[in-house]
Formats: sequence, structure tokens, C-alpha cells
Amino acid sequence: MKNQAYRMALLYDFYGDMLTDRQKEFYDLYYNEDLSLAEIAENYGITRQGVRDVIVRAEAILTELEDKTGIIRRFHKMQEQFSQIERAVDTIAQRNDERYQDDTVEELCNQVKRVLSQLKQE
Repeated sequence: MKNQAYRMALLYDFYGDMLTDRQKEFYDLYYNEDLSLAEIAENYGITRQGVRDVIVRAEAILTELEDKTGIIRRFHKMQEQFSQIERAVDTIAQRNDERYQDDTVEELCNQVKRVLSQLKQE
């Protein structure tokens, strides 16, 4: 279940702006605030099934967007690639410290780390 909740949170983070205000609100209450369908229905004066329909439709929209664009999949791949680059730079820096003590190599490693840090924040 945690995997599903994580997936739904990612979908909402990436594509939530594509939902209607009502879909956003119900989705947020259900997945982020952990309210039950019955609680949401009671708060909004509609049926539990009505709430479920809105949430299921929102899930379908978000899933379809990811299926078509693959943005989240590419995001995860980029994060892994950033980690690989970071590990390689750390290895280069460590070897430089152990064997060569080349200031230029050290500065280049630091430059790559700064760029990676910026990329991760975007």
C-alpha cells in the first residue's frame, strides 16, 4: 500500500495542475490527509460513491498523463544517472587525493559536484 500511496503522491506532484479544483481537493484529502471516502463525502454533503468517482477519475487522468509523457519515469532515470556521476566524481577525487594531489583535478571534481547539486534542485 505504501508503494501505491507513493506513486499517487508522485503523480499528483507532477501532474496535479491538470486536475479540476474539485479533483485536486478530493485527491489531496484522500491521499495526503488520509481521510476516508465516507469522511470526505460527509464533509461535502455528497455520497461516498460520488467521492470515489471523482478520485478514480483523477487517478485515471494522472496515470494517463504519465503513460503518455513518461516524465516521472525519466525523472527517476535522471536521478539514478546523477547518482552514478556523483559516485564516479567521488572516485576520481579520492584517487586524486591518494595518488596525484592535482589541484586542477580537485577543482574540476568540485565544479562537477556543484553542477550536479544545481541540477538536482531543478
